[in-house]
Amino acid sequence: MSTYLFAGGGTAGHVNPLLAVADRLTEQDPDARVLVLGTAEGLEARLVPMRGYELLTIPRLPFPRKLDARALRFPGGFLGAVRRTERYIREHDVEVVLGVGGYAAAPAYIAAKRTGTPIVVHEQNAKPGLANRLAALLTRHVGLTFSNTHLRHGRVVGMPLRREIESLDRRASRAEGLAEFGLDPDRPVLLVTGGSSGARSINTTVNRSATAIVDAGWQVLHVVGGKSDIGPSDLDGYHVLPYCDRMDLAYAASDFVVSRSGAGMVCELTAVGLPSVLVPYPVGNGEQRHNAADVVGSGGAVLVDDSAFTDEWVTFQLLPILRDRARIADMAVRAGSVGHRDGADRMTALVREASKRSSRPRADRTGGTRPERTGGPGAERTGGPGAEHTSTSTTEER
Repeated sequence: MSTYLFAGGGTAGHVNPLLAVADRLTEQDPDARVLVLGTAEGLEARLVPMRGYELLTIPRLPFPRKLDARALRFPGGFLGAVRRTERYIREHDVEVVLGVGGYAAAPAYIAAKRTGTPIVVHEQNAKPGLANRLAALLTRHVGLTFSNTHLRHGRVVGMPLRREIESLDRRASRAEGLAEFGLDPDRPVLLVTGGSSGARSINTTVNRSATAIVDAGWQVLHVVGGKSDIGPSDLDGYHVLPYCDRMDLAYAASDFVVSRSGAGMVCELTAVGLPSVLVPYPVGNGEQRHNAADVVGSGGAVLVDDSAFTDEWVTFQLLPILRDRARIADMAVRAGSVGHRDGADRMTALVREASKRSSRPRADRTGGTRPERTGGPGAERTGGPGAEHTSTSTTEER
């Protein structure tokens, strides 16, 4: 039996691709065992056990951005996380470490290097994060989501998608999607989402513009995020949800989307062929604008700055698009032309390739014997792969 350690998390945008690869790997090799390294505070604490995998935890350690007390404590805390991860690797006889980004990835990469364990990297954003830039120096097994990502040894594999997204037939599932959300089958649907945490600027603008959108003949399915203070609406045709556990059915019901351009969302929209207006999150290193480059360049999406996404923009830019059904149909074809549905298969193949090319005997990492322990310090024990699969929104943005 081969054991793999998948590291990453913090947001659904990191966790869902990780779980997609875990699912595919265990489908292909029922004897494979996947452990997930994350934190007790991230979404992985809920999503990983829900999916039936064992979660091993390390402390949440944000990289310090300024010199203060936390920065002084960071080196010791990081070294402690690395050492705990090394114990996990040895105790569970881990064969390959896969990192997808997030707080757990960097300690996992260092621990893997120190124990001689093969490293595999998946970079979901067009602009790589610091941890994955480091990991790309330690391995040749680097999978990229976007063609415009510059990372050493990178090869494009696409985004590992959940099975229900990967296999979605929007036309065949439309009636089920409309029924799931109580939508009118005779009116087109605008899906609005800012991710699992919501997007304040998108939420505010769409909420104020809901009447104009509905008067244009559309209905709105607005996923506001769990932290939003926007509640249910009495406006006929304006449906507000705090969270959506069936994004596959939301996509099936929808004709157009307004959202952030997180990597997960962009890849899901292009995979299922949904046209969109993308509003990049304005804080960070600008990766969301780069994530949208391929689909915007294809004509399958329109990009608008967060500061420009106002009531006036909706009136003079979005509503004319919504009234032009021929343009929407053309955008849908163009969006689908840049999408990939086989990211989980291609990333799984990269993990298996790293496992086969490992030249160091596993006994060197475990002291020569396979330990009898099945849990490590701080581990959260759950069932095995095959527990109920619950969908979540994949975007990671605010």
